[in-house]
Amino acid sequence: MAQYIISGRARLEGSVVVSGSKNAALGIVAAALLSDDPCYLENVPDIDDIRVMIAMCRTIGAVVERREDGILFIDPRSIYTCEVLDDNPRKIRGSYYLQGALLGRMNRVKIASPGGCNLGPRPTDIHNRGFESLGATVNVESGIVTLEAKDLTGGNCYVERSVGATINIMLGAVKARGTTTIENAAREPHVVDVASFLNSMGANIKGAGTDVIRITGVPYLGARNSHVEYAVIPDQIEAGTFMIAAALTHGDVIVRNVIPKHQEALMAKLQEMGVNVENNGDWVRVSLDEDKTLESVNVNAVVYPGFPTDMQPQMTVLLTQANGRSRMTENIYENRFQYLPDLISMGANIDLSGRVANVYGPTRLSGNWVSAHDLRAGAAMVLAGMAAEGHTTVNDAHLIQRGYVDFIDKLNSIGAKISFRNDD
Repeated sequence: MAQYIISGRARLEGSVVVSGSKNAALGIVAAALLSDDPCYLENVPDIDDIRVMIAMCRTIGAVVERREDGILFIDPRSIYTCEVLDDNPRKIRGSYYLQGALLGRMNRVKIASPGGCNLGPRPTDIHNRGFESLGATVNVESGIVTLEAKDLTGGNCYVERSVGATINIMLGAVKARGTTTIENAAREPHVVDVASFLNSMGANIKGAGTDVIRITGVPYLGARNSHVEYAVIPDQIEAGTFMIAAALTHGDVIVRNVIPKHQEALMAKLQEMGVNVENNGDWVRVSLDEDKTLESVNVNAVVYPGFPTDMQPQMTVLLTQANGRSRMTENIYENRFQYLPDLISMGANIDLSGRVANVYGPTRLSGNWVSAHDLRAGAAMVLAGMAAEGHTTVNDAHLIQRGYVDFIDKLNSIGAKISFRNDD
């Protein structure tokens, strides 16, 4: 079993560089399969989820190589099949982006159903309705999804702010005849980044980042020269995790390679709690005096541009150190609070009522054996161990490695005391 062992009460200080966005990169790697030319992608994070996506791309015949300079090279011109029937799609949620990409490229796809973190019901019926609006037939049987279309044509669909469905339908529609309108579209930064990448190849996508996206299909996607070049945006959630870690340890950390606008909801809450936050261009500095007590706040985890659900577990850990009662409301995933028993076992004073966690503080956390129930909850347990007295062991650390590049090395470089153990 992969484990992180944390020695607590270490103050973080220094600077740390954020890697490329996991969520954007998954969509962009899939989108590269729609290109009629080779693609060179910068800032693609070298993490487990991306490795699985690369393996699936190779399964269908694409040439994918990670060069020594970190650039990911993808040549989709050798794709010969639209079927991905091994276990890889079940390992990650983002595998469903191959549905839209291969439907858009080959008018057919047959792929195993997606996996990912257990956060409660995560139905893909919105995706399916979107594909049907483009003229595709959808069949789901025995865990295999089959999409087929004689001729993809533009249509209208309503996606209920679903990030995955917004991106997937963009992928399916970008080469379809006519115009597709996505209503109530997700506005997250990685939605905009996938659209920007597609537009850099000649797609006609307007409105990404707003509630309504319009896509006019084009017959060809590719390079103005011989190949496509694009850089993935920084990871909003990795940056936010480091920002909370700095506040939690009463540290002083500059988080580099950040888009501050993407952190506005988090920065506002940190400042409301009394944390010092500065930003300038591509960095954010977070600090908290060692003798200062955090103020309690109420937080609603919602869709962008609100406070992100992927930062909810990390923020809840910080709330345990705030004076008085704080309230964390989770509006997206019903199982997002499954880490709370572990946090309570470390000394947190929290009561849960439905989707609302009342957090009373400040409480003195003590090291314990805990688990990474999912990617973000696992990162939160690492932060809790950093704030706790004594030693904390976080089991199932492989889940954390799905989404953070060199997570422990980066934290240790700014003062954390964390080691890795794998008994397998």
